[in-house]
Amino acid sequence: MNFLNNLFDLALDASFWLVIGLFIGGIFKTLIPTALLQKHLAKDGFGSIIKAAILGAPLPLCSCGVIPAAMGLRESGASKSATTSFLVSTPETGVDSVFITYAMMGPFMAIARPIIAILSAITTGSLVTIFDVNTTHVTDEKIESSCCSSSKKEETSCCSSIVEDEKSETSCCSSTPKEETEHKESNSCCSSSSDESRDNKQDSCCSTQTNTHKTDTFLAKISYGVKYAFTELLDNIIFWLVIGLIFAAVVQTFVPHDLLIQYGTGLTGMFIMLIVGIPMYVCATASTPLAAGFLLAGISPGAVIVFLLAGPATNMATLGIIGKQMGKRTMILYLIGIMATALISGFVINYLVSHWNIDITQHLDTGHNHIPLWLQLAAFLLLVFMSSRHFINKLWKK
Repeated sequence: MNFLNNLFDLALDASFWLVIGLFIGGIFKTLIPTALLQKHLAKDGFGSIIKAAILGAPLPLCSCGVIPAAMGLRESGASKSATTSFLVSTPETGVDSVFITYAMMGPFMAIARPIIAILSAITTGSLVTIFDVNTTHVTDEKIESSCCSSSKKEETSCCSSIVEDEKSETSCCSSTPKEETEHKESNSCCSSSSDESRDNKQDSCCSTQTNTHKTDTFLAKISYGVKYAFTELLDNIIFWLVIGLIFAAVVQTFVPHDLLIQYGTGLTGMFIMLIVGIPMYVCATASTPLAAGFLLAGISPGAVIVFLLAGPATNMATLGIIGKQMGKRTMILYLIGIMATALISGFVINYLVSHWNIDITQHLDTGHNHIPLWLQLAAFLLLVFMSSRHFINKLWKK
């Protein structure tokens, strides 16, 4: 019964702040467009690295979800150093993970975690800038891969507005000459006509018309973000979140507090967390209850911050994709940057905790007293309902 009571208490502690974090994370995901990221990350240099770290930090993407987003930015013209910085800061922290960190480990760790994640991203991106000089954009090699390329090499735009020969005019996506009698009836691939843009049946590959999307209005964006947060995002983190809560409850119930103290402090504990975290796949939010369990087992806060940095940002799949898409040198620099920043941060955290006499473990026992019980229960039931509903839908489709 003690185990179940501890598990339920931990779940209540996490639920309210997780709901808040999911809500804000979903809104951030919707309101920060990819085009904005592309605009600020295209240039090499320290400025782009800092922007990438700051823009990526609040996004609620795990190491699995950030890979396609980062590769998309890279193919859209983002520099290799900025892409690397984005790859580090995004999975290491997020608004959802900050809230659950506050709930389970208190304000000190909740503030330190995103700051260290951003510094880790800036450091890693800077290493790539210094030691990996081959930062050519992927898009430079794909200029002629437009869906509407013409027979002339110099015409790279799929929406050229210059008509050189009206008699031999060709459609943007076709090599067949147009007939004069069909000119008014057929839609050009690059048509900007307002009348033609109303015809939903005829989609152009590079139309200049303004499409009315359901997320165009602010309220629609909010609605879409909330839906994303409590379906796709929640589904991505719920499994490891539950595993982490169970692990924390097991440690709190059955493991003597001083069992790992002899191994969990100092450099030894940090290296243990580094070895555990690097090959492990876990997102920033789900890693938080795992980290809380390590704290209860006697692992030092510095070693725990090492796990919170290395775990979400690195796993074998992520490293393999980075090595394939951006080169082995970038992959090695990526790993070195994260490891070095994590170890240095661990020493700093241990020093500050000792110097300021901060007891982080007390928040595991008293966190639920700050939030009304009915509000915690409502958040807990909401999470159970949404995660179960999504899981049942997946089983039903099979």
